[in-house]
Amino acid sequence: MSSDENFVKFIADQIENAGVITFKKMFGEYAIYSDGKIAALICDNQLFVKQTESGRAFIGDVVEASPYPGAKLSFLIEDKFEDKEWLSDLIRITAKELPAPKLKKKNGRKTK
Repeated sequence: MSSDENFVKFIADQIENAGVITFKKMFGEYAIYSDGKIAALICDNQLFVKQTESGRAFIGDVVEASPYPGAKLSFLIEDKFEDKEWLSDLIRITAKELPAPKLKKKNGRKTK
């Protein structure tokens, strides 16, 4: 089952105060970006936030789950969707701890 774009837009609206928020559809699911960093995934209409030490401390009693088979564990957020401030804070502190995205290498081909 793929995620519903309305749910993704709802989450993006809820975390709008966590930086520049964008999302991208990937294989029927979505990546949520905060200031250019993938901070979370939405898979099967569930929110999975990347694991960071700051995020773990902020959440407290975390629920860990894999967004899809073979993926690293993430923090599964199940009941805080309506708390805009809490959700924004979680995404903001998560993105702050994540490394900058790697730059894509340009193709080394020369044109004539």
